[in-house]
Amino acid sequence: MTIGDMAKAFNVSQRTLRFYEDRGMLKPKRDGSSRLYGAQDRRKLGLILRGKRLGFTLTEIIGFVADNGSGANALALDQNQINLQIAHLERQRESLDTAISELRATQDKLATP
Repeated sequence: MTIGDMAKAFNVSQRTLRFYEDRGMLKPKRDGSSRLYGAQDRRKLGLILRGKRLGFTLTEIIGFVADNGSGANALALDQNQINLQIAHLERQRESLDTAISELRATQDKLATP
């Protein structure tokens, strides 16, 4: 796949793909100035995007998708990492709920003459 094809297939920008390449997360083959992405790059990008959806940092994701030769289509997470991430996301949700409540209260005050 070309960079344009890859960007469309995964609904990301070409800049995002170049960023992941600069970070060493993707390693497309080069044909002159063109980037050609193979099956391994497509698998890794899917894992990277899944890791992002789950709220992990890029540093964490790099460790999860490091090529161990298994060709696995799952993030290399252990139970402790999963528990820690769930706790982290729950704390974020609580903070968001608090912020939303405060904003709604302020909105109500502004709407009341």
